[in-house]
Amino acid sequence: MADVQAVEEALAVFSRAPEKDQLERANRWLQDFQHSSNAWLICNDLLTAPESTPAAKLFAAQTFRTKITYDLGQVAPEHLPALRTTLIGALNLYHAGPRTIIVQLCLALSGLALQLPSWGNCVQDMIETFGRNPASVPALLQFLTVLPEEINGNFRIPITDDDYKARAASILTANSQAVLDVLTMYVTAQGVTMIVQSEIFRCLSSWLIAGEIDASSLASTPLLGYAFEALASDDLFDVAVDVICDTIHETQEVEDNQEVIGVIIPKVIALEPLLTTWTEDSDKIRGLARIFAEAGETYRGLILHHPETFFPLVKAIGHCSAHPDLDVVPITFPFWMRLAQSIGKKPNVSPLFNEAYQSLMSIIIRHLHFPTTAISQTSQEAENFRHFRHVMGDTLKDCCVVLGTDTCLMTAYGLVTSALSRDPSTVSWQEIEAPLFSMRSMGAEVDPEDETVVPKIMDLVPNLPNYPRIQYATLLLIARYTEWTNKHPDYLPPQLQYVSAGFDSPEEDVQMAAGQALKYLCQDCKMHLEAFLPQLHTFISSKGLKLAPEERVQVYEAIAHVISAMSMEQAASSLQTFSLDILTSIHSASIQPTAVSKEQLNQLCNSMECLETMLSVVRTFGKDLPAACQTTCQEAWSCLDLFISKYGSEYEASDRVTRLIRHGLTFFGSAALPVASAVFSRMTSSFEATSNPGYVWIIGKIVCEFGNEEDPNLRGVFKESYDRVSEKVLSLLQEKSPAAIPDVLEDHMHMLIHTLDYAPDVFFDSPKSFSIGFRAAMTGLTLIQTDLIFASLDLIRLILTHDSILPSSADKPVPPKFPIYASRIQQVIEKEGYELIGYLLSGLTGDFPEDSSSNVITIFRNVAAVWPQQLLSWLPSVLQQLNPAAVTDEAKAKFLAETTSTINAKQWDKIKYAILGLHRQSLKARERRRTALDRQ
Repeated sequence: MADVQAVEEALAVFSRAPEKDQLERANRWLQDFQHSSNAWLICNDLLTAPESTPAAKLFAAQTFRTKITYDLGQVAPEHLPALRTTLIGALNLYHAGPRTIIVQLCLALSGLALQLPSWGNCVQDMIETFGRNPASVPALLQFLTVLPEEINGNFRIPITDDDYKARAASILTANSQAVLDVLTMYVTAQGVTMIVQSEIFRCLSSWLIAGEIDASSLASTPLLGYAFEALASDDLFDVAVDVICDTIHETQEVEDNQEVIGVIIPKVIALEPLLTTWTEDSDKIRGLARIFAEAGETYRGLILHHPETFFPLVKAIGHCSAHPDLDVVPITFPFWMRLAQSIGKKPNVSPLFNEAYQSLMSIIIRHLHFPTTAISQTSQEAENFRHFRHVMGDTLKDCCVVLGTDTCLMTAYGLVTSALSRDPSTVSWQEIEAPLFSMRSMGAEVDPEDETVVPKIMDLVPNLPNYPRIQYATLLLIARYTEWTNKHPDYLPPQLQYVSAGFDSPEEDVQMAAGQALKYLCQDCKMHLEAFLPQLHTFISSKGLKLAPEERVQVYEAIAHVISAMSMEQAASSLQTFSLDILTSIHSASIQPTAVSKEQLNQLCNSMECLETMLSVVRTFGKDLPAACQTTCQEAWSCLDLFISKYGSEYEASDRVTRLIRHGLTFFGSAALPVASAVFSRMTSSFEATSNPGYVWIIGKIVCEFGNEEDPNLRGVFKESYDRVSEKVLSLLQEKSPAAIPDVLEDHMHMLIHTLDYAPDVFFDSPKSFSIGFRAAMTGLTLIQTDLIFASLDLIRLILTHDSILPSSADKPVPPKFPIYASRIQQVIEKEGYELIGYLLSGLTGDFPEDSSSNVITIFRNVAAVWPQQLLSWLPSVLQQLNPAAVTDEAKAKFLAETTSTINAKQWDKIKYAILGLHRQSLKARERRRTALDRQ
């Protein structure tokens, strides 16, 4: 009784508004309880005691299901029949509800049936036990419903493939006809209630989905007819739709199911008038749309070959597509897509299909209209509609497949010209915007060489109304057709003029669209735009700072694409012109006596992002820089150095300037060598002064760029920076918790990895810095940031697999510094090895990312190969400290035995099987905890 009371008290915590730590303690206690062997008896007491709370009864039922999935091995084989009897008795006790407990007990019985071969025919036993009393029939139907779902879907049940196949066939396949007979008997029984009918249909769907009842067998019973009749009932409508759709789905092999299809199709087509009858009931229309769409997709081959019989399906689906409820419409889209694909493979089809897709295109363009009452929409509804427009755009592409792109574009073009020809006061902006959007959606299907339709569309652009939504749609249309414009450069001047006007709009969306249009014009038409570069320079000089930051970046990206297409000397001169504008503004702000405002600093950061974007597009001119670039590197660094000295403590400023330096390194390459030492020194001192991680990140990038240089002065700067950064990281770890500086630790890890890769002499030669770095890597393993964990594991792996600690071959001389490197590694493992193994196993069975096991295996294999006895001495204590909720004692003992055996046999590669086994066990425990939480 004390244990029962303890469970009740732990569950009671969840009914209050507890503190977080109380909640966690209660949850942890309940999870540990569910693992225990005495939970079987206590849960039986909780279920059968009248005074148990509803929460305790449900928890007990859930625990039975969980333990049958994971812990059936705790029950002696001779006691399994008694467990079955207990569960059947509990289900009989609760046959009238609550439903949640019935479901859990049925799931538990289903899992037990799969693992208990001695339970010969569980289906027949349950029918005899619960099927004779009308009051317990719903419990029987619930069991029969979840049985195929649990057997086919609970992959956590520990059973071999062969045993699974045998039991599944014995339980499901062998009983499918008996289940069909029972369902038929109940559905035709006198006085059958709506509740029982609903459960019958749910059960039928479950066995259909499992593939255990075939459509032909079903069609030979009254059940299929009852399903169609049940559509007239509000209470049964949804389950009837499910049964009909599942039955249709089971007739996919049309050659084998022609007889039953002949029964189904007339019944489905006969539903079409209901689309008019129920037009105001969106829920009913949605259900009918599911039936028609399922039939259309399943029988599309028959539709194409026998339109005289099956085309009414297409008409009914078109009717659903035209429904004003936009939750109904997308149900039909997969059908239209697959039918279009099938039509595209045939040399000719009935004209009826062209008419259907013509109608569909008009319907979709009508759906594209923004609501006239948009002001009444919530922001989420507006966002959902904008997203759905793009989905509808994909269906317009399906229309292009059937009708041809020219035909579809001309239809949309005709809608625009018709609207423009009318009195403007009678035309809504939606009537123009929707077909413009449709043209944009169909742009992917346009032939860049087209000389017929697209010129007509582009000639419309200057005549369109100056309304923000129309401007926005037109700008994105221009952006979508840039490949065509590249083949027709005569259209560039008016398009650029229209884009330029877009930047003057007060609407941010229009400015954004103008930036996107300019970017794609310059990207795809760059060979034609060199002459426009002076205009672009004038534009960015006069209007640049008035643009939103994102649009300004897009404009500079566009300019960079044009520059990238020019000859090297011209490109260098043009790049210098645009770059100097930005660098001059940075220099001016850096030398003025007082600091600029926050807003001005943000503008400077945006300017650096613009320059960074240009460099990322142009990338580099190669080793031989043009004359215009010869002195630029030193001048640019002088400017940025001043900026850092004044504003480098601001996080955003440091992040942006280091990103710019990164692209500058790529652009200048070896030409940046003269300033490399100065950059190193400034980055190091800035990190010491500010703790901003970007400075450590860029140090690592500089090492990547120049780590192979043999210049002793530069390598001396490397070493000095390595030591100073390490000291600063150590200082930060002493001042703050590691969780407060994950970004610093991650960038430090990457810097150390690059230093090890490119300058191992620097990395290993400083024992203190090496020790700090290794310790920082272990600290990174204790946090939850995925990227930091991977970086820390990568560094540790690279250290412990370094060639210096591997056996040397006689024909390959040992590099002179290898003994020093090996000594450093030996020292750090002797000092930190025990703790490292603890962190690795704790993370592997805890919060490490899923893909981290390969790194852990490699590290363990090398530790086992180089320090075998130390590893064996560390493991017992380390395993003892692992979270018992994450790894059972049995799993720990098995891992220790397998690792010991592997090490003693010197079969280092087999260590991975022990690691993977421990990882699998922890995943099972984690899944169990997650499942338990989901059920609470």
